[in-house]
Amino acid sequence: MPAARFEHPLGRLPYAGRVTTPPFAAPTTAELAVVSAQLGRPARGVVGIAARCVCGNPTVVATTPRLPDGTPFPTFYYLTHPAATAAMSTLEATQVMPELAALLADDADVAAAYLSAHEAYLADRAQFGDVSEIDGISAGGMPTRVKCLHALAGHALAAGPGVNPIGDRALERSSWSPDRCRCEAPGAAVREVEDSSA
Repeated sequence: MPAARFEHPLGRLPYAGRVTTPPFAAPTTAELAVVSAQLGRPARGVVGIAARCVCGNPTVVATTPRLPDGTPFPTFYYLTHPAATAAMSTLEATQVMPELAALLADDADVAAAYLSAHEAYLADRAQFGDVSEIDGISAGGMPTRVKCLHALAGHALAAGPGVNPIGDRALERSSWSPDRCRCEAPGAAVREVEDSSA
């Protein structure tokens, strides 16, 4: 039997399988605590949760293009879930990136969709400010290269299937799935809201 999707009691937060591009609800203290635990450091510049595990925990965060310390940060959709990041690292280690780069060179439709994904990424990030140092730079090598599967998978998870063709392919080949919880503390990001609504 497939895992049941977590439904938030307020019904306003994005969950696995839903497109979650801006605008975002402000992240809660519990969500930021989970992200910080996932990263092993304090979360920085998080403006929203862009994708979630079926248990409700963050999988991808949306990050301001300029971090609080002033550092330009082009990776708007940042993959945080440890199992997801490990799966993308494993794919990168298997030399799948040259294969995906060849796909861009050989398939005009995939290349056009990848360019559109790049433009959508930039448009989403621009809603949170323009940063001249990263003007025209999205993430993951878009629009012409395959550089980081973590960034591309993060975008694919946030934007939904069919938006980022390389991110979609990375997720398809991955050992990780957003539909199966592999969190250390399932549902920890939403307990605070559930407790306050009881």
